Amino acid sequence: MALLPPFFLHTVAAIGVGDDPTNRGWIGTGFLFGKLIDPPPDKDKKTWRVWLITNKHVLSGLKRIYVKFNSAVDPHSRDYPIPLVARNGKTRWVGHPEKTTDVAAVSIPIKMLRTDNRIIEYFQSDSHIATKKKLQDIQITEGDRVFVLGFPMGLVDPSRQYVICRGGVIARIRDYLEGKTHDFLVDATVFPGNSGGPVILCPSALAIQGTKTIDKADLIGVVKSYVPYADMAISSQTRKPRIMFEENSGLAAVEPVDAILQTIDLAEKRLKSRLAQARHKAKMKTSCSTSSTTVAPQQCMPTPQAPSSPQSTPQDQSAMPVPGIASAKRR
Repeated sequence: MALLPPFFLHTVAAIGVGDDPTNRGWIGTGFLFGKLIDPPPDKDKKTWRVWLITNKHVLSGLKRIYVKFNSAVDPHSRDYPIPLVARNGKTRWVGHPEKTTDVAAVSIPIKMLRTDNRIIEYFQSDSHIATKKKLQDIQITEGDRVFVLGFPMGLVDPSRQYVICRGGVIARIRDYLEGKTHDFLVDATVFPGNSGGPVILCPSALAIQGTKTIDKADLIGVVKSYVPYADMAISSQTRKPRIMFEENSGLAAVEPVDAILQTIDLAEKRLKSRLAQARHKAKMKTSCSTSSTTVAPQQCMPTPQAPSSPQSTPQDQSAMPVPGIASAKRR
């Protein structure tokens, strides 16, 4: 009996850098997340807009990443370039508006990947997640088990990716559920490369009296980083600090699902705004080209945009392509 739905493993993708495929470095993890479109374009079936979710610190400062997807027809994988900066210099990804919340959403060309016979699976926002409210309702607490998926230390097979699954338990979450913090801790050893990977609640049929069982596996967050343990070496002669040692404490900080939904909501608002601007420009161009009277050049020129605020960040100047839209039956 599996505790982790097998298709969850196919939602996860390795994130790499370097244009030379023989020397590509795998720096982080991402996973596909489908946000339900309501109302759907086709009223007869559910539709999701699919995003790649990872951390802001994984993408920050990069112009391009490579995302690995396995083939559905042969035992190989392929690395797909995902540009992070548009020609006008604006970023194509959106980060959570809170500086300390380390979540980012990147648009993914789902239709192209499906045409290329890639294995495409994604967490569905209406079926496979546990928000803060749900965690409270099912009485999640410290000691409940979790799975952490990712690619620690760049352990990525060049021919086909196989995500690494590690087990752990929730170490501290009551402060998050009570609104004291925006993230929570798990007791699961993670390493560089795990950043951006999904954290999944492990189902359990056993529960002590007065508490609820966990009847299904759900996405509950995204790995942020390990919590370091720092120690200082002091000179025995001068009594002054000489060397700082940092070790992995075995604890990992996790951003919750709610932060993922907030980031996608922001990304979709900017997407709708960009599409509205594009439609307006197209309408103005059509109006000018089909007008039967002579139009002064000034009337057909686009309205100049006000300069961006000095306080705006690259994420505030998103120039994302339209993300993939997928339709599928509910799992």
